[in-house]
Amino acid sequence: MLRPALLPLLAAGALGAVPAVAAGAPRDAFFARLSALCGQTFEGRIVSPPVEADRDFAGRRLVMEVRDCSENEIRIPFRVGEDDSRTWVIRRQAELRHPFRVPAALALGHDHRHEDGSEDRLSGYGGVTVAEGTEARQEFPTDRFSRELFEREGRSASTTNVWAVEVHPGRLFTYELRRPGRFFRVEFDLARPVEPPRAPWGG
Repeated sequence: MLRPALLPLLAAGALGAVPAVAAGAPRDAFFARLSALCGQTFEGRIVSPPVEADRDFAGRRLVMEVRDCSENEIRIPFRVGEDDSRTWVIRRQAELRHPFRVPAALALGHDHRHEDGSEDRLSGYGGVTVAEGTEARQEFPTDRFSRELFEREGRSASTTNVWAVEVHPGRLFTYELRRPGRFFRVEFDLARPVEPPRAPWGG
C-alpha cells in the first residue's frame, strides 16, 4: 500500500492507467530486470569516496531486499546495520504525469520511517526519468514535489539531485546519487543472494 507522502511523487497528476509500452523499450526492459529480482536479498558496499555525509554507513552491513512487486511498482527496503527506516520505491508513471509527456516514465521515491513506523518529515522525495535511459541504467532528476519539499525543509542543495539505478543481471545492482559536490554510490552483488534480515516496518 502506498504511503501518504509518496502519493504526490508517484501519483499526482496521473489521469489514467499506465499506457502500454512497446516491447523492448528500455524502461520496460529495465523494470523487467528489476522485477526478476523480486523475493531476493543482496548485500552491498559503498564504492564512492568516503565523506562525512556518509558516516552513518561506515562499518555497517548494507542489505537490500526486492519485495512487494506488482505490475507497476517495486519496493526495495534498504537496511543499514539495524536501521531499516529506508525503502526505495520504483514505479511506472502514466504519460500525463510527466511534464515532457514521455510514455511510461519511471519514478524513484524514498520512503523514510521512524522506529515506530511513523513517517519522517523528509520522506516521499525522488525523481522521474526524463531521458530514455537503457535497460541497464535509469536516471531520476529531482521532480517538482521534491524540490519544494527540500526547500521547505532547508535542504536546498538537494534540489539538484540526480539519482540513478542500475541492474546488471547476475552481477550488480547499484544505487547512485549525484549533484554538484556530492557523489554517493552503493553496489550490491547479485551473484550471491543472502538470507533476508528480519522484516522491516510493514513487512
